[in-house]
Amino acid sequence: MRVLNFGSLNIDYTYTLDHIVAPGETITSQKLEVFPGGKGLNQSVALARAGAPVCHAGQVGPDGEMLLQVCRESGVDVSRVRTVQTRTGNAIIQVSAKGQNSIVLYPGANREQTREQIDQVLADFGPGDLVLLQNEINLVDYIIQEAARRGMTIALNPSPFDERMLACDLGLVDLFLLNEVEGAQITGRQDPEEILAEMAARFPKAQVVLTLGKAGVCWQKGGERLRHGIYRVPVVDTTAAGDTFTGFFLGSLLRQLPVAEALRVASVASSLAVSRKGASSSIPTWEEVQQAKLELQS
Repeated sequence: MRVLNFGSLNIDYTYTLDHIVAPGETITSQKLEVFPGGKGLNQSVALARAGAPVCHAGQVGPDGEMLLQVCRESGVDVSRVRTVQTRTGNAIIQVSAKGQNSIVLYPGANREQTREQIDQVLADFGPGDLVLLQNEINLVDYIIQEAARRGMTIALNPSPFDERMLACDLGLVDLFLLNEVEGAQITGRQDPEEILAEMAARFPKAQVVLTLGKAGVCWQKGGERLRHGIYRVPVVDTTAAGDTFTGFFLGSLLRQLPVAEALRVASVASSLAVSRKGASSSIPTWEEVQQAKLELQS
């Protein structure tokens, strides 16, 4: 199975602060760092570092070569990323002393894709291939429709959730990767058990992975459920934790590991990511995750 990640590529401007800025407040940043990022890029890098064959499709502006180089160095195929004249998408990220973050996105080139471009990319893929999507690009609804028509498996991380997600035929999705906020936005429920029950009722054939912060993660499909807790590590920066989990969970499934082991691997990987600074730069390799598993067992 090949993985096509049709997703965003961003330049992250990360400000280190004592605390997240409150409305009307002005504070001085202790540091400004520039990192490659975007949910799409982060998840492609995580997939590649988990050993998956991944092709990234999307768009950057004239200032986006750094992002393509990061992907190449991680083993991501970027032959289907176009360079356009619009500025590359970027994010302003505040990181507090406690490691929590607050993010403002500017989509830039990420939301100027065309149906013709999408058709050209998808023409090279078909049954047996997986397409991974997030919501930082435009025409996600069209990609879902066309990927399903071609018999591809569809994995969706509906983040950031907005009205454009409501235009998508979510009944075509084979695997949802959600946090509690996105789960509540899709289902209208707040309690995790109710979110899972509602997802099962609406999308009975789909796998659902619901991350629950300190309560760990829950996977369900067809009435079966599995859970996994978190690993307690010093939190430095949570920016790419969810993307790391997504990449290593899918990468583990592609290695044909059992779901329970995939949850474990992804949980270890995300714990390593939050203990490091940056987005894609914080994502571990498969070998690092295997070593951390051994250390956590001892």
